This record gives sequence, structure tokens and C-alpha cells, in this order.
Amino acid sequence: MIAQAPHSEAPAPAVETRTTTLAMRRMLYVAGVFVLIAGFQLFVLSGQTEDFFAWTIDPPLTAAFLGAGYWSSAILELGSARRREWSRARLAMPAVLFFTTLTLVLSLVHIDKFHTDSVFGIAWLVVYACFPVAMATILFGQLRVPGGDAPVRAPLAGWVRVVLVAQAVPLFVLGAWLYAAPVDAASLWPWELTPLTGRAVGAWLMGTGFIAAHVAIENARERVDVAALSYAAFGALQLVAVARYPDTPDWSTLGAVVYLGGLASITIMGLLCWLTRDAQPDQSSSSSASRSRPR
Repeated sequence: MIAQAPHSEAPAPAVETRTTTLAMRRMLYVAGVFVLIAGFQLFVLSGQTEDFFAWTIDPPLTAAFLGAGYWSSAILELGSARRREWSRARLAMPAVLFFTTLTLVLSLVHIDKFHTDSVFGIAWLVVYACFPVAMATILFGQLRVPGGDAPVRAPLAGWVRVVLVAQAVPLFVLGAWLYAAPVDAASLWPWELTPLTGRAVGAWLMGTGFIAAHVAIENARERVDVAALSYAAFGALQLVAVARYPDTPDWSTLGAVVYLGGLASITIMGLLCWLTRDAQPDQSSSSSASRSRPR
């Protein structure tokens, strides 16, 4: 009787990597240009929003806060638009869609505050009426593209994910409170906010918390690098804004101290994730496990 050779299994077919559609990349480029312009109006012309923005914002530090958010978002959107692999670009779209929807709602709630007799007010309302619908449509088409994700090459360190979630939760909770009840929640903020600016600040806090949580969930250094740089820029630009208007916050309150500490921690964590984007995972534990596995 002739012994049969052991049956070898054929290797599993490689899964095609899902690519970023041209429509998605163009959408991110368009959104990136818009936020660059809005960031200039708010961060550079902080004291001139009556003449050069969609609504009048006072104090100027609030305008600079919003402008810092827009400029940090430009990094996320323009950087993601250059990525042809969807798993390396997708961090931008859910957060941007979420934020633009929030901003559309607050714009409609406070439409009486907008400069509807100026090109800036009209452009703002048109953009935010169109962006959420266009983004949702393009995202639906993107998710129908066949393929999967490339394997994760370098996961984030466990403690990094814990810190990111620890940052995301208070950002989202405070942002949601400001958005839902701006008059009540404004007492926690280091400077005065109106109902409209309170909701606008709340939208940025929720959007930033969304990004931090998504980075922790994605758990791949090579996929979160652009989002990490955007996250660091958000914290750093907010610190610059405070340095420009140091007399606006009430430094006698605990909230002002917590605010500065939170911005510093966001900047540090974002830079850490970005600077370690090319680092290779520690192979010692996996090698030990491989040697100890019975053969």
C-alpha cells in the first residue's frame, strides 16, 4: 500500500485593498480649501469678524478658537485627500461629516445672528447646507467599493489608546453639553460664550473627541498619522490663540488651568502618535510566544 503524501493547503487568496475613490478625494480637497479660508478669517482676522465673517464673534479669542479648529481640520482633510488607500484616508470623513451636520443645525437654529446680507453669511449657509448631503452621498459610494484593509503593521501602544480615550470622553461630554445647553454649560468655560458661540465651540470639542476616539479604535500607526498631526495642531494652535489674547480667560478659575493642561496634553499625544508613525512594533513578545508554542 502506497502512503499518500500529506495534503498541503493552498494559500488563501490575497484580499484586494480598498482604494479611495476620486470623488472622495475631490470632496476632501474642496473641504480642505474651505476650512483654510475659514481658518484665515477666524484665526488671523479674529477681531474683524463683523466685516469678514458669517457672523460677529466677540471676544476675539472665541474666533481664534474656531479658526484654530478649521486650520487643524485642513491638515486632516488635505492630508487624507492624498491617500489612495481608503484605510489611511477614512479617519477624515466620519468626523468631518459629523461636524458639518452639527454646524448646519446650529446655523439654522441661530440664523438670525448671521450676516445674510453679506457674501460671507450667504456662502456659509450654502456651504453647510450642501456639504453634509454631498459628503454622505460620496461616503455611501466609497463604502460600496470592493476590497478590504491591508493588515495592521504597527499597532498603537496600549497606554496611548487609553490616554486617547481618556481625552476623548471629556471632550465629547463637555462639547455635547455646550451644544445642547450652551447657557448652562458656559459657566465651565474659561471665558464668556454666547448661545451661538457656545454651540460652535461644543461642535469643535465633539469633533475633536470623535477624532481621538477614532484614532484609538483604528489602532494602526500607519493609518492615523495625518489625524494625529491634525490633533496636535488643534492643541498647539489653541495655545497660540490664548497667548494672543491672554487677558480674555478668567485665570482665577480652575477651568482655565484645566483648559491649558488639556490643550498641552492634546498637543503632546498628537505629536507622539505622529512622530512614531514609522516605528516598528516590538517583536520580542511575539518571538517568545512563537518559540514557546509546541511544534
